[in-house]
Amino acid sequence: MSIEVNNESGVEVDEAGLVALSRYIFEQLYIHPQAELSILLVDEPAMEKLHIELMDEPGATDVLSVPMDDLTPGTPDRPTPQGMLGDIAICPQVAQVQAKNAGHALQDEMLLLTTHGILHLLGYDHAEPEEKEEMFGLQRELLTGFTGKEAPAETTQ
Repeated sequence: MSIEVNNESGVEVDEAGLVALSRYIFEQLYIHPQAELSILLVDEPAMEKLHIELMDEPGATDVLSVPMDDLTPGTPDRPTPQGMLGDIAICPQVAQVQAKNAGHALQDEMLLLTTHGILHLLGYDHAEPEEKEEMFGLQRELLTGFTGKEAPAETTQ
């Protein structure tokens, strides 16, 4: 399993924790052990640039996901095929504001955004109410399982 974190944000983040969470999610969702994931931590100007390029929307956002090989969750008998899951960009500065507003720690927010980003890479979405319920329910389940405590409140946009 290749999970790479590149921190260009200037904010100190527990990168090993993000990798451990990603590995946990891969195991729980039967993602091929050789699947590749890149997590890029960027500052607000870089995130705004990505947000404009990818979504044609101004302003920095919390997390962006760029799927590569259209992988979906596997099953115990049929894990996801090997491939590039994709890239996640997270802005710790935006995450810090969201964490403060929600009353939890930056690391909790970073774990939430990483989980959220991975689920988007796997095809989950939250545009419709039933999609949101499914995605956010799985997000809470994964975070609770990983941390051993109640998942933080959703802050993603």
